[in-house]
Amino acid sequence: MRLGLAQINPTVGAIDANVKLILANLKKSEQQGCDLTLFPELALPGYPPEDLILKPAFIDDNLTALKSLANAAKTSALVVGFIDRIGSQHFNAAAWVEKGRVKFVYHKTCLPNYGVFDEKRYFYPGSRHKILPYKNIRFALTICEDIWREEGLKPLKNLASDVILNLSASPYHAGKISHREKVVQKAASFLKKPVFYCNMVGGQDELVFDGGSLVSSAMGKIVGRCRQFEETVFVSDITKKGREISLHPENHPALPLNGIQEIYNALVLGLRDYVNKNGFIKVVLGLSGGIDSSLVATIAVKALGKERVVGVTMPSKYNLSETKNDAVKLAQNLNMQIIELPIQNVVEMFLKTLAPSFDSLPPNSAEENLQARIRGTLLMALSNKFGWLVLTTGNKSETSIGYTTLYGDMAGGFAVIKDVLKTTVYDLAKLINQQAKSEIIPTSVIERAPTAELRENQKDEDSLGPYADLDKIIVGYVEENLPLKVLQQKTQLPLDYARRIVQMIDQNEYKRRQSPPGVKITPRAFGRDHRMPITNRYKQS
Repeated sequence: MRLGLAQINPTVGAIDANVKLILANLKKSEQQGCDLTLFPELALPGYPPEDLILKPAFIDDNLTALKSLANAAKTSALVVGFIDRIGSQHFNAAAWVEKGRVKFVYHKTCLPNYGVFDEKRYFYPGSRHKILPYKNIRFALTICEDIWREEGLKPLKNLASDVILNLSASPYHAGKISHREKVVQKAASFLKKPVFYCNMVGGQDELVFDGGSLVSSAMGKIVGRCRQFEETVFVSDITKKGREISLHPENHPALPLNGIQEIYNALVLGLRDYVNKNGFIKVVLGLSGGIDSSLVATIAVKALGKERVVGVTMPSKYNLSETKNDAVKLAQNLNMQIIELPIQNVVEMFLKTLAPSFDSLPPNSAEENLQARIRGTLLMALSNKFGWLVLTTGNKSETSIGYTTLYGDMAGGFAVIKDVLKTTVYDLAKLINQQAKSEIIPTSVIERAPTAELRENQKDEDSLGPYADLDKIIVGYVEENLPLKVLQQKTQLPLDYARRIVQMIDQNEYKRRQSPPGVKITPRAFGRDHRMPITNRYKQS
């Protein structure tokens, strides 16, 4: 028989549209001769639906859609994720649909409750497995986490199945595909059965699903792999002779992307889906001539097209002619629209208004941050007038330590690179130019020392230290959760410096809570992964 893995991009809550998407991909699968098609976890309602699950009407609509889907699918069989309900209990479920009806429903047994996952908040665990014979082959269903844990695999060990099917919605972070492959290989080797793993693709708020669906032989060898970050139907033939199962993928396994390319593709897909799924026509961002805004603009043009991206340059007296020229040059290289709105007169009016209250006190960050807040106000005015989505340009290094301005450069609707370290920002910029074989992001932008340009001769490293050192502390403390002394030993940086950066990270949780969502690309991003109290007096010695 022939089996298809339909790696699709559903939208949370767009249940009717998701049904159409499933049927369209079922047709593609059938056109390639597939007898059975596997769809991702919760493909029908979208994943993760979060507190929509608490709305009875949402569950009703998802169940009605399953019946509609089954009625329309009479040519071949399919397995699709949906939300099941028994009494007051909800289940993360998979439906086996055959000959126009739901033949069997499986409930996920292992519910993840860590990182970005809250499944125990919404679902009850299932407990039963069943052999599903089809075309002389015996299938068993699993959902995502069921094959990640030993307690999920053990019930399958002695089940008289030939093939394991796994519906998944496994979100992306850098390097995860390698870990995912090892999980699938380990499950296949433990069960001594082929595993077909169908993962979701697409952006959902901060999460990006990268696809990368897999086929593993019973020996734990990856024999089929879908491309990452693309919708596709991957086809495999399954042959059974006696007790032996053999697999014949029609196309060779796609190679995993390298690390920095993977991150770039995730950022592009995450931005594209956030903008399109939320109905925005255009995006707007401030172009400073710096590395961060240059990268965000380039990603936006790649994701949406040049016609849907507007850059705004907003110089003050502290902006160098070099950075102003680089902002214009970048816009020309991307062939995108650019608007100039000088802010110096506005800054002076603000200072004049505030002069009685400031009472001749020496200038400090208050005057500096006024510039950022004026820029944020102008961008939001354009957003309000034309319905454009404002993209912020702050990176993870800055947001970690609060090197950002509330209601200034933090003002906006989507923070594309909020989970991207400054050192990775430079790697991405270099990748873009290498792939284009031309200077998309001006070399002067990449080579210039980073500066916020809010006062004379300002350089980021004057107050932060080298970004290479700063990022080591952020990775160790935020992403690896290392104690301060272990962190210092691992990084070999001065203890006083490490302590100062850790304190800055802790003190700026209040700012991060007020920042817009952005694409998650690290194992532990701020937000859903990193849930720290704002009022928090715990300090490491």
